[in-house]
Parts: sequence; C-alpha cells; structure tokens
Amino acid sequence: MSSSLLRLRNRVLSSEKGATMVEYGLMVALVAVVVAVAVTTLGTRIASMFNGLSFP
Repeated sequence: MSSSLLRLRNRVLSSEKGATMVEYGLMVALVAVVVAVAVTTLGTRIASMFNGLSFP
C-alpha cells in the first residue's frame, strides 16, 4: 500500500466521530422505543380506568 492510503486508513480507523454519532443514534432509538411502550401501556390502563368509572 502507498503511504497516502495507509494514512487515510489510519485516520478513518482512529476517527471517533462516526462511532459517537452511531451511539447517540442508538440511544435516541432506545428512548423512543421505551416512550412508545410506556405510552401504549399507560394509555390502555388509563382508558380502562376511565371506562370503569360510573358517573351518576
């Protein structure tokens, strides 16, 4: 390999910007899934609670 290709390879392998962005993306996706599950579960429970109330 030529020295310019080796430098490029070393720079790409040592760069952490892409890895950090992927990690943040995974964290955002995980938070979105947790929020979706919580809203679905709580929404169902709250709806059944209101349906169980009887108003005179």
